[in-house]
Amino acid sequence: MKELKHRIIPCLDVKDGKTVKGVHFVDFRDAGDPVELGAEYCRQGADELVFLDIAASHEGRKTFVDLVRKVAENVNIPFTVGGGVNELKDVETLLNAGADKVSLNSAILRRPELINEIASHFGSEVIIAAIDANLEDGRWVCYLNGGRIPTDKELFSWAKEAQERGAGEILFTSMTHDGVKEGYPNEALAMLDNTLKIPVIASGGAGKMEHFKDAFIIGKADAALAASVFHFGEIKIPELKKYLKNYF
Repeated sequence: MKELKHRIIPCLDVKDGKTVKGVHFVDFRDAGDPVELGAEYCRQGADELVFLDIAASHEGRKTFVDLVRKVAENVNIPFTVGGGVNELKDVETLLNAGADKVSLNSAILRRPELINEIASHFGSEVIIAAIDANLEDGRWVCYLNGGRIPTDKELFSWAKEAQERGAGEILFTSMTHDGVKEGYPNEALAMLDNTLKIPVIASGGAGKMEHFKDAFIIGKADAALAASVFHFGEIKIPELKKYLKNYF
């Protein structure tokens, strides 16, 4: 059964030890220190935090474990880490460093059985299957390596397979909507909700508070993730939560 409705989740995309934010997965700009940002979001009342080492898979290396440890020491909310996670040992290392959940994308697209292995060792609750997909000729194409390599996987069938293999949540990032700030992909989100029994986290497209409301009401998302609107002070989490209380 689904649970944990209407969570607000700041996402820290980390590259070279700094938080960055781009548009359509490119043209990155510096957004600050991830440890300081994580602590600040915790103070502001964020429900969870996601930390993604966005270049780890592309560069063929592991996530910055020391940075994960520092972030974990400064937050007291559920903390998800992703990037460069390829095997059970990586999951164990991140959980030991203070992560509550682990997000996997490229590794599970290449070897879906890894979901089963992690679920059997650590439980489904620690696995977030992250899906980066781009809308191309009416079809949501799933991508590897931080949006760099298209695959033959399609969003809805892959999300369902990930659920069946043991993923506890789906984090769907629309590459089409990423950084544009014109709203989340609510039609696709609603279709995911109808397809799945596990929670869906919306990502890509937040520009104003109304977009979060629409993701929850129209898109039926269980959580909404955003980056730049929080990093650059365009939306304050306490104000967003106050706004959302008018609808839920």
